[in-house]
Amino acid sequence: MPFTATNIEGLMVFEPKVWGDYRGYFFESYNENTFKAAGIDVTFVQDNEAKSSAGVLRGLHYQIGPLAMAKLVRVVEGEVLDVVVDIREDSATYGESFSILLSAENKKQLFVPRGFAHGYVCLSETVIFCYKCDNFYSRIHEGGIIYNDPSLNIDWKLPAQALVISEKDHQLPLFGQHRKYISAEQVS
Repeated sequence: MPFTATNIEGLMVFEPKVWGDYRGYFFESYNENTFKAAGIDVTFVQDNEAKSSAGVLRGLHYQIGPLAMAKLVRVVEGEVLDVVVDIREDSATYGESFSILLSAENKKQLFVPRGFAHGYVCLSETVIFCYKCDNFYSRIHEGGIIYNDPSLNIDWKLPAQALVISEKDHQLPLFGQHRKYISAEQVS
């Protein structure tokens, strides 16, 4: 089976079978039957792609309510440290994080179920990051957690001065205050 379970329920690492020869390589980055056989029954409705440079950190982002979002994330060019935080309040691993190196070379992917904050930092000169979503983007359902929350203790693998972070991501709340932040954003 091309899936490896993590220590967090529902969070799965997907390593597709890669066929290669002198011409290059081929692999199925997604196959509905393969995912269903692993117990992942999801219908993706949107594909996204982002290009970033070294040190860019995007996250930690999520959506809540009826537009909560599951994702299948991968790297087409370069390498990232991909990080998720379990924000499912009824989960035994609530507040725990998981990180993995995803790269064009290792072709690993991460299936992130609904109920996780997600982010990544670019570790190579350039990165093309792609992800499938099972819901559409909704500004009023989005939220986030500040990347450097000391209670999460995430090692982003780069010194703080090397990180390139949007103003919006600098303003995100601490873990635990993120629910209050979302409620206020949805009202405005």
